[in-house]
Amino acid sequence: MTPQALVGYAIVAAMHVVGLAMLLALYRLLRGPSVPDRILALDTLFVASIAQLMLFGMHLGTAVYFEAALIIAMLGFVGTVVLSKYVLRRDIVE
Repeated sequence: MTPQALVGYAIVAAMHVVGLAMLLALYRLLRGPSVPDRILALDTLFVASIAQLMLFGMHLGTAVYFEAALIIAMLGFVGTVVLSKYVLRRDIVE
């Protein structure tokens, strides 16, 4: 087995593990007992989707998916901040 094949198998295995993490975060997002749990699950889903895109980009050997992951990271950060601020103060704009 060559090192390149081993890295390829590791990337595919990691994609499966991250996919499972995304399913578990989606379950917590839909069934979360409270709103902060759902916000945390949404943030976890953002992070897992970034990891999945990075792994997919590594698997295909293209840089396009890295830029998409960067955009999702920025939107995920802003979304988490806005939702947390809304939960705390019931108002987004001060």
